[in-house]
Amino acid sequence: MGIRTTLRTCARSGGPVLIWRIALASLVLCGIGLLPWLTRTDPALTVLKARSAERAPTPEVLAAIRGELGLDAGPLQMLGQWLGGLLLHGDAGRSWISGTEVLPSVVQALGASLLLMAGALAVAGATAGVLCARTLWLGSRGRLARRRTGGSGAALLAALPEFLTASVLATVVGVQLGWLPALGWYGPQWMVLPALSLGLPAGAVLGRMLDDLLPGAFAEPWALTAAARGLPGRSIARQALRRCVPGVLPNLGLFVVGLTGGAVAVEQIFDIPGLGRSALQAAVAQDLPVLQAGTLALVLLAAAAGGLVRLVVRLLTGPALRDGALQSLHRPSPPAPRVLPLLYGAALLAVVALGLPRDPLALDTTARLQHPSAAHPFGTDALGRDVLARVAHGALDTLTLALAISAASLLTGVLLGFLPRLSGPLVDTVNAIPPVLAALLVTAVAGSGPATPALAVAAVGWAPLAAHTSALLQQERATTHLLATHALGAGPLHLLRYELLPAVLPPVTRHTLLRLSGTALALAALGFLGLGAGPPTPEWGLLLAENQPYAERAPWAVLAPAAVLALLGALAVTAADGVRWPRPPRRPRPPRERHRGTLPDRILSEPDQPHAGATPTPRQEAATVREGAR
Repeated sequence: MGIRTTLRTCARSGGPVLIWRIALASLVLCGIGLLPWLTRTDPALTVLKARSAERAPTPEVLAAIRGELGLDAGPLQMLGQWLGGLLLHGDAGRSWISGTEVLPSVVQALGASLLLMAGALAVAGATAGVLCARTLWLGSRGRLARRRTGGSGAALLAALPEFLTASVLATVVGVQLGWLPALGWYGPQWMVLPALSLGLPAGAVLGRMLDDLLPGAFAEPWALTAAARGLPGRSIARQALRRCVPGVLPNLGLFVVGLTGGAVAVEQIFDIPGLGRSALQAAVAQDLPVLQAGTLALVLLAAAAGGLVRLVVRLLTGPALRDGALQSLHRPSPPAPRVLPLLYGAALLAVVALGLPRDPLALDTTARLQHPSAAHPFGTDALGRDVLARVAHGALDTLTLALAISAASLLTGVLLGFLPRLSGPLVDTVNAIPPVLAALLVTAVAGSGPATPALAVAAVGWAPLAAHTSALLQQERATTHLLATHALGAGPLHLLRYELLPAVLPPVTRHTLLRLSGTALALAALGFLGLGAGPPTPEWGLLLAENQPYAERAPWAVLAPAAVLALLGALAVTAADGVRWPRPPRRPRPPRERHRGTLPDRILSEPDQPHAGATPTPRQEAATVREGAR
């Protein structure tokens, strides 16, 4: 009995989840330890090239490096020795490249990344507040009927490539204007430009998600009652914000880890000694002790951020989440937008139609970096190639892959999001892996080729969607109408079809479309790193990366693909405003008899019509909430 009681207590207190989290972290560390052998490369040769590229790789030199690093013992024994030294003595080993101790360098890099992440989160919070300010103001005054669905500004910010924003800020603000320092990491002034580069896209995504939930909060009975009693609009807006923040917090936790270990491009441009940059250098050089220590630090940070997010959600929702006393955040259904998606779609089709007849690979060295003209509407690049032709031809492959990956990520995210105990630790672990490392692991398993970027992006793209699904599902399960419907005898399939999916799937689909342009960017960025199709393929991200050094002399070569990416994001977001769960067909009502009868007869014959002052039954309340949501 004592063992059973202990096991039952462990299960209730999250013991299986903790075991699952430890198993995932161990699996990731084992994958990193096997990375050189999975890629079928000699780690001794890679280390020699990183130490001294001029030295000849003779058998004697390679054998000396293997003996020095202990590579002859095999990957599993090396991993066991590394974990034993870390757990028993707090020693993460020495770098294979520099020979310095790993733990102090990783802690220093983590401190720089955490400081940069804090600044980026401040910028993201301010950006999200600006995007939601109009909805908060209208909702607190009961004027949401005048609110026009849009989101073009959020789409523009979300589609901004981080490395492009960082390059423009460093060139214009740091070099030309000289307002802020552009290189180094020596104080608070050096943090402003990198924080803006990272925080603006993240704030756009968070602000759009929050703006998507606010109308549902302002339509709840408490908000209507507060407005009728004349409470200040500021108080109503503050409570509505508190009501919606728990649905966004899981993605905020993902941003905490992603901004810490995934800010590789920004750290490279601004010369910041952060953890993402260290992970990139260690992954390229196959410096396993540094890479394992950095990844373990990110996994622990992800676990801490996830636990803190769950605690804050509990504090914000209070006992209502436990007692099932929440109202549904079904978003009211405004008229689907028709003009803006058509305009954005027509503009995108026009760009593709005008550029497809042109040759994207034709070189003309006499027309390098020309201004936009009638012959070249988007100008030319550094090799004299027509930018319009390259943008149009790159749209076909990039858009097709981005749409396919987004659909697969949506399906995977929703399925795993409905299993929060399984997906919670998995989301934290996947999000803790640096993007470059994830791409290298996928390349090691699947090989390098045109499909490698798609597999790498799809392997991690479902995590934010699963976190969003789990957050919405947790709140929807604690609503009064769901408990009433379940108490009336509804089964799990009925609740899933008519209650849970209509509440969860539309906002997660809108979230997926908001990330569409980011998916296209991630695909092209991996191709630029040599993990897929490389130059001269006219992919949008490659166009941005190739023309980035000439942004000061020929800004049109960078602005053209960036503008098309922003146009794609605006099209996806404005079209997503029309995503709604289809209404079930109404059942025809039987004709009523003209003879009304006595009062008791009318009450018995019309049980669904309460008389004045009567308290509605759970069935009527559930029907009213569902009907209002639809």
